[in-house]
This record gives sequence, structure tokens and C-alpha cells, in this order.
Amino acid sequence: MFRAQLQSGIAHVGLALREPEEFAARWNEHQVQYRWWVWISLMTTAILGTMTYGMTMGLSGNVRDVVLKGLACTAGAGLAWGIPLPALYILNSLSGSKLRASSTLLAALVTTSWGGLAMVASIPINWFFTVAIPSPMFILLVNLIVFTGVGVSMIDVFHRVMRRLEPNRETTPIWWLAIVGTIGAELFYFFGLFQFGR
Repeated sequence: MFRAQLQSGIAHVGLALREPEEFAARWNEHQVQYRWWVWISLMTTAILGTMTYGMTMGLSGNVRDVVLKGLACTAGAGLAWGIPLPALYILNSLSGSKLRASSTLLAALVTTSWGGLAMVASIPINWFFTVAIPSPMFILLVNLIVFTGVGVSMIDVFHRVMRRLEPNRETTPIWWLAIVGTIGAELFYFFGLFQFGR
């Protein structure tokens, strides 16, 4: 049973990452009811992506730095994505949205899952430059560029998903990702994630 759930979760995550708009629209239009393990699989993708990328941020230190940066990146990203989530639903509803809370959550979860995968794709970039040019300022610059690129990609995915869920609305609440980015930057600073000196 667990193996079937795992395979189903992985298959659904694959669909969510390939066609995020369609994946969210099928739920919103009651064409499919995703089981709990699909939601957990999407969340796990985001967690694994941020943790593995965070671990590469500790390469200039020792094993303890690698583990702590992986945990700090995951904790910071998770809190940054979770804290403004109620505001996304409440303010979006006040501005005229008719989306159910579950559809709003799914749109956010698909976006964060996609962001986690983008973090995994960025690991070779960070790894290469951390090893090739071990200057703390240069490593910081590389990481800021990666986080900016991933953030811009997430804005695009979230915009496309929300536009598909509510095609008649003139605006989409991409301001939520600006809040996520601001909270994330503060938490990453608080957790010492961008300190690369020994």
C-alpha cells in the first residue's frame, strides 16, 4: 500500500511540475480529488529541494556547516512560505476571488514544489562557484543570483496557475511572493545562512 501511495505521489508531483496550471485546475474544477499523500509529496519536493541546496551553501565550512545550512535553508523557506499563506487566502478573497481555501493552498504548494525543484537544478551552479572561487563575497553574490532567479521563476509559475484558476480576474496575487521573499530574506539573515566566512 505504501509503495502504491509513493508511486502515485511521485507521478502527481511529476504532473504538477510539468503542467502546474492543469494540475491545479483539475482540483479546482472537481475533476480529481488528490489524496493526502499527493499533498505530502508536493511538500516533500519543496523540503528536499531547499535542504539539498542549503547543504551546498555550507561547502566552504565543515560537515556541521553543511548540515546546519541545509536545515536553516529549509526552516527559513518553510516559514517564509507558510507565514503569509493565510494572508494570501484572506486578502485574495477580499479582493473578489472565489477560490476555495484548498485551491489557494494547492496553487501555493505547487509553486513552492516547483521552487524546490529549481533549487535542486541550481545546485551545480552553487557547487562549482563555491569550489572554484571560495571568496565569501563571491559565494554570496552567486547565491543571491540563484535565489533571485528561482524567485522570478516562482512568480511566473504562481501567476500562470492563478490565471488558469481564475481567468476572468484582471490581476493575480503575486504580491504574496514578494512577502515570501521579504520574510525569507529576513529569516535567512537571522539563521546566518548567508555567512560564508570560516
